[in-house]
Amino acid sequence: MLVHHIDNYHFGEITINGISHTKDLIILPSHIITGWWRKEGHVLHLDDLEEVLRTKPRLLVIGQGAFSGMRVPSEVEQALKAADIEWIALPTEKACQEFNLRAPEQVTAAALHLTC
Repeated sequence: MLVHHIDNYHFGEITINGISHTKDLIILPSHIITGWWRKEGHVLHLDDLEEVLRTKPRLLVIGQGAFSGMRVPSEVEQALKAADIEWIALPTEKACQEFNLRAPEQVTAAALHLTC
């Protein structure tokens, strides 16, 4: 299985496996979903994580944006817990570091907001 690596992140841009992206995205063990658009820009909803829930990674790293502008409501927390998916929400720069640290050790996904 390919383990994705985040090479670089700065406000509005991320490089993964040598490829630059300028839109929010989800990293799954098997592929990357680019241009990830959420139901409500700065609030994470369950509908926004359909593919993550279907994939059932052991860990989901949530990048809330450079200034943690994206909220994670309790309904999302509860659904991830019910699905037995460990999760962590951090400012995106720290989320990228955490993803790189943990992805080689366990099946890990990331949902990353690249701006605010």
